[in-house]
Amino acid sequence: MPVVEVDGAKVAFRVDGSGPGLVLVHGTGGNSETNWSQLVGRLPESRTVVRPDYSGSGETIDDGGPLTVAVLAAQVVAAAEQAGATPFDLVGFSLGAAVATYIAAEYPNLVRSVVLLAGFVSSTDARQAMQFELWRDLIRTDRRAMARFILITGFSPDFLSGLSRAAISEAVDEIVANNNWDGMARQVELDLTIDVRDQAQRIARPALVIGCVHDHMVPSARARELAALIPNARYVEMETGHLAPLEQPEEFARLVLDFLADDHG
Repeated sequence: MPVVEVDGAKVAFRVDGSGPGLVLVHGTGGNSETNWSQLVGRLPESRTVVRPDYSGSGETIDDGGPLTVAVLAAQVVAAAEQAGATPFDLVGFSLGAAVATYIAAEYPNLVRSVVLLAGFVSSTDARQAMQFELWRDLIRTDRRAMARFILITGFSPDFLSGLSRAAISEAVDEIVANNNWDGMARQVELDLTIDVRDQAQRIARPALVIGCVHDHMVPSARARELAALIPNARYVEMETGHLAPLEQPEEFARLVLDFLADDHG
């Protein structure tokens, strides 16, 4: 993977295709591969698709200190610039949606449009704060329980019920073995302090906000709140849980590509 150095961090990223830039920003505990691998194959090869691993995820290496949205945004932008993919359309998922919101407001000359999936603008909601605190505690004390919790709250009930018990057990084992737990813990601490309400109101680019009907991690009300703050944002919903890129990658790719076609020809 190529790497770009940003304030001492060695930020790894993946690049596929060639053409106008399309930057994908993953969520808490995810990385450029786990969140986006099923989407990339559904995107046209005529796009330069850049998938950064921000701090705490994937192959990126940093000093292990506290994270901020501004720090993660700078890493994403640096990866896009290193890949020669500016200006770019921007897709952010969950925590990545908050990072993308910040980028769209603070780096407006680099952003053509923004798609925000299962996003939230602040951590003031008591239920959401309780969830992130539970994540933090389970990461410290019972990572197998945390892996099961990710699955049962990340997917819709129908999707999860369609899997065999063996498949679920295998997924739990994979999460326990392969997740960057220390990095995720740092990202969860950031989740507890998110506030990009000001940036959302300053986005002046075409924006599509997608909520997930069966989302138990970031309920669709949070996505609607985000959409309401962004001037002239479009809002749609998917019949999925939080992990929409994994549950319905075809539908998610269609929404993204239709939106980009509508706004950019």
